[in-house]
Amino acid sequence: MDQKRTTNAFIGSAIERLEDFRLLRGRGQFVDDLARENLLHAVILRSSVAHGRIRSIDTAAARARPGVHAVITAADIGAAVPTIPLRQDSCPAFKPFEQPVIAHDKVRYVGEPVAVVLAASAAAAEDALDAITLAIESVPAVVTSAAAAADDVLLFEAAGGNHALTLTGVRGDADSAFKNAAYVRREKFAVQRHGAVPMEPRGLLAEWDGALGRLTIFGAAKVAFLNRRILAKQMELPESAIRMVENDVGGGFGARGEFYPEDFLIPFAARLTGRPVKWIEDRREHLSATNHARSADCELEIACAADGTIRALRGHAFTDQGAYIRTNGPTAARNLAQVLTGPYRIPHVRIDVSLMMTNKTPAGTYRGPGRYEADFFRERLFDIAAAELGLDRVEFRRRNLLAEAEMPYRLATVQPLAIETETDSGDYGITLARCLAEIDWSAKAPMQGKLINGRYYGTGIGCYLEGGASGPKESARLVLESQGKVSVYVGSSSIGQGLETVCAQIAADALEVPMADITLRDTVRAAAAERWGCAANDVEIDAGAVLGPDRQSLPLAAFAGTSAEATYASNKRTYSYGAHAAHVAVDPKTGHVELLDYVAVEDAGRIINPLTLHGQVVGAIVQGLGGAFLEHFVYDEDGQLLTGSLADYLLPTASDFPHIRAIALEERPSPNNPLGAKGAGEGGIIPVGGVIANAVAAALGPLGVEPRELPLSPPRVWELIHQRIAAR
Repeated sequence: MDQKRTTNAFIGSAIERLEDFRLLRGRGQFVDDLARENLLHAVILRSSVAHGRIRSIDTAAARARPGVHAVITAADIGAAVPTIPLRQDSCPAFKPFEQPVIAHDKVRYVGEPVAVVLAASAAAAEDALDAITLAIESVPAVVTSAAAAADDVLLFEAAGGNHALTLTGVRGDADSAFKNAAYVRREKFAVQRHGAVPMEPRGLLAEWDGALGRLTIFGAAKVAFLNRRILAKQMELPESAIRMVENDVGGGFGARGEFYPEDFLIPFAARLTGRPVKWIEDRREHLSATNHARSADCELEIACAADGTIRALRGHAFTDQGAYIRTNGPTAARNLAQVLTGPYRIPHVRIDVSLMMTNKTPAGTYRGPGRYEADFFRERLFDIAAAELGLDRVEFRRRNLLAEAEMPYRLATVQPLAIETETDSGDYGITLARCLAEIDWSAKAPMQGKLINGRYYGTGIGCYLEGGASGPKESARLVLESQGKVSVYVGSSSIGQGLETVCAQIAADALEVPMADITLRDTVRAAAAERWGCAANDVEIDAGAVLGPDRQSLPLAAFAGTSAEATYASNKRTYSYGAHAAHVAVDPKTGHVELLDYVAVEDAGRIINPLTLHGQVVGAIVQGLGGAFLEHFVYDEDGQLLTGSLADYLLPTASDFPHIRAIALEERPSPNNPLGAKGAGEGGIIPVGGVIANAVAAALGPLGVEPRELPLSPPRVWELIHQRIAAR
């Protein structure tokens, strides 16, 4: 063939997101944009009591209110109220702690659904809530993991305790490694309860077609296929009778798209009434009902040789699961147990992670679940150990980072779930060296702990791993449309991560660059070969044309209708890796910490789109900084949420952290997939808490301040400073 070939290079190009043009013109379609004739609006009565027994519920007055169509309680659902099963990290031990779709005997957290009001308007439904008479006999609330462990008050009497399960991460023999170690250090740390808090709260619109026996649900996200499976079983419908429609969403971050009580209640209401039903969560409702995350405390111990070589880590952590084990509730605990060692060579590990039940909003995943907590625990302990050993904290990390020759390196096995994993590829020293150079670490070193113009200055460093490609499989279908355009269908959910753009880049390159394993390419070539009476190997596809022998040529559009479908499966994860560094100034009079500079360097394997990757990393860093400095779900001793509005639950704004730099490398592609790509959605957030705490500790070193808890809000930093001053 002598035709000149065109070579695409979309993969690796900084292409602006295709989605943004539609969204910036106001042409996005969010679930609250949808309207239907005869629409009913749902509003949910939620428990105002953290722990109690439901004695009675009277809805007669509410049903009689103007505009009210129905009020649904557990009695309307049936004798057996469905519970919400786990979708991952499942274990029989979690079964007693599953959440019923509506409270029917007890309430276990403020915000738990008790009744659903359906009315002609949301305002009418809201007004009717006050007309419901709900009698709850209060029971003492369990609000900490320590109180839960005492088992003085039980959330689930039938379970016999508030301890759901302990997951254990094991590698080698940690107890033996601690014997006769030259240096041993134990410390306690804690990460506060906070969460994703996306810009758009959750929402659903459900329609029931009684004639066809079909249910359509708008507002699905993240794991629509699994949620359909759960709902089908709960409503005793075949999966094929349920259609889940994904709309545009204003942020996911792990919280959106899990199966919540509303994911049953709203479709149930639509089938019960035979009318479309819409429910849109308000912000106060969101803060008390959508998954919380992060809450964990840990007593961690390290054993080192005299030269700082780490021999072992061991400890016990407790995660506050809230009132129920939700669909992915154990994931953070599992990750904490598995990736506590991060990118370091630590041959012996044993970390027990106990999942404790409390009278708080149930916990789930939030960007970097368990990894954020694990990195804070580990990186803080590393700085403490390096200082006591008289070693430079950078050198301490450098000598314990995994070497490229050690790849793949097996991480801890999580029992009793028998979950195993190993790193794929990497030269971890590259990202550390680049990060130190970018922040000019050597120039800032003389400023450590210096009081300059009334503020103390300090820097912090931390390294991390980011797991991705959990799979286990993904399917794709390509259809050749008229005018030679190709439609790409994938099973992944688009929740703001730029999926439309990167899938278009991959498909475009695959269809124009010779790749023998591209199925659609082979299908078109086979069709052309049959048409021209030649071999498939004699057919090429280039620049929107199908080229045959003897200079024969047809546009791709001539093969419209041709389609191909395939599935890619893998049980091997990818592991991006990197290092972050921060430079801060602390005002001892107010406790305020100013972030002067923040640098993130990550090797993400082969990068599909540097522009979308950069946005992911910077956005994740800001979320991590929010967790490090501001965000905190605070409860009182009765289980009442004290930070139930954005006036009390503080989020970072655009002006809070203006100095963030993110650098992405492609040094070591993954050997575990054909593209060589690695995940990069969480690397920006994972190490932030530990890096910031290390920087604050370095700044306040002369005062002896050692942060062991997050968030490092101005009041907490001020308190740490004055505790040390008072102790002198």
